[in-house]
Amino acid sequence: MLRNKNILIGVTGSIAIYKTLELIRLFIKANANVRVVMTESSKKFVTALTFETISQHTVLDENGECWDNDSINNHIAIGKWADIFIIAPATANTINKMANGIADNLLSQAVLAYPGLKIISPAANTNMIQNPITLLSLQRLQDVGFKIIESVTKELACKDIGDGAMAEPSEIFCQTVRELLKDDFWVNRDAVVSGGGTIERIDDVRYISNFSSGKMAASLALALYFKGANVTLVASRGFENLPAQVKISPVESSEQMLDCLEMELKLSKRAKEKKPFVFMAAAVSDYLPVNSKEGKLKKAALGQNWNLELEKNIDILNSLDKEGIYSIGFKAEMDKSTANQSAQNMVKNKNLDAVCLNIIDENNPFGSNSNVIELIIKNRHEIKELKGDKFDISLKLLGLLQNEFQANEK
Repeated sequence: MLRNKNILIGVTGSIAIYKTLELIRLFIKANANVRVVMTESSKKFVTALTFETISQHTVLDENGECWDNDSINNHIAIGKWADIFIIAPATANTINKMANGIADNLLSQAVLAYPGLKIISPAANTNMIQNPITLLSLQRLQDVGFKIIESVTKELACKDIGDGAMAEPSEIFCQTVRELLKDDFWVNRDAVVSGGGTIERIDDVRYISNFSSGKMAASLALALYFKGANVTLVASRGFENLPAQVKISPVESSEQMLDCLEMELKLSKRAKEKKPFVFMAAAVSDYLPVNSKEGKLKKAALGQNWNLELEKNIDILNSLDKEGIYSIGFKAEMDKSTANQSAQNMVKNKNLDAVCLNIIDENNPFGSNSNVIELIIKNRHEIKELKGDKFDISLKLLGLLQNEFQANEK
C-alpha cells in the first residue's frame, strides 16, 4: 500500500514515545520507508538503537548529522527525501517552539526546513495541553498547514485522568495513509457503503440471517477513506476496527438498513459538488418472518414441529432513489453457469452503473479475507476480474471505477 513512500518521523521527550515504535511497525508492514529524527530528551525514554533496529535506518540526532554529498542524514536533505513528516509524540514544549518558528535543536530545524505536509500528534499533561498558550500554538500551526491529530482523554502517565494522551498508532497510521493516497476524484466525495448480513427477528432471542461477515464492505469503506472520500458505512457487523473518521451507522434489520441508506443518500445528494457513490455490499435477507414476537417463543408451546411462516423481503437496492448517484451493486452466486447472466440482468433491471459479481465456492467462502470479483460495468462488454486480499481488491476496484466515471465529469 505504501511502497516507495518515504515517511519521516520526529520523536520528542514524552513517555508516549513507546507508541511510536508500533506506529513505525505499521508503516514498515505497509512497505513504506521510514526514518527517524530524535531530540536529545527523547533518548531518555527510548534509545536511538531501538529506532534504528525497527526502522532499519540510522537515526538522525544532534551527534549524527552528515553533510557528505550523497548523505540524506542532515536536517535539509532528509526533508527533500520525505513525502510526509510526522511528529509523534509532540510535547507541549515542541509544539510551542514550532508555532513560533524556533529552531534550537535538530528536530525543530528539520521541521522549519521541511516544505511538505507535517502531521502533529500531541502528548502532554492535561494542564499543559489545555494551557491557552499551547492551544493558541496548535491553532497557529493548523492555520499554516500543519495537520493536528488530537490527543485523547484517558488515564495519563502522571495518573491524572484527562486530555493529553497521544492518539493510538492505528489512528495516526490511517490518517497518514489518507494524506499519502488521497486522489482528487475521491476527495470530498460522499460514499455510502452497506455491509454485513441483515438480521430479521423471529422473537427477542432468535433471528434469520446469513453468513456474510461484512469484511468486504469494511475493506471498501477503508479504501474509500484512504482515497479521501467522506465515507458512511451502514452495516450489521464487521466495522469494529475502522478509523474514527469513517461514519458508522449500525443496523440490524433490512427495514433499518433501508431507512438509514435513504437518509444518508438524501444528505449526500444535497448541496454536493461531486456525484456521490453507493456501494450495496450487504447481504440482505430474501425472506423475513411474517410475525415477529416479543419475548421468547416457548418450545413447549411450539410443539414437535414448528412451521415458521416467511414472506418475501423488500429489494433495498431496487427501492433506493439512485438519481444523481453512482450505484454499485454486489451479487453473490454459487452456480457458475448462470452467475454472469444473473449479474448482467441485475445491472439492467435495477438500473445500476456496475455490479461486482462474487462466486462463492470452496476456494472463495463466506468470511474469508480474500475474494474473487468480476466487475461488470453498464454498457461495457469487457469484464474485469479482481483477485486477492479484500482490501487490495477494494483499492483496485476504486481505480477502475475512477477510470470509468472520471471522463464523464470533465
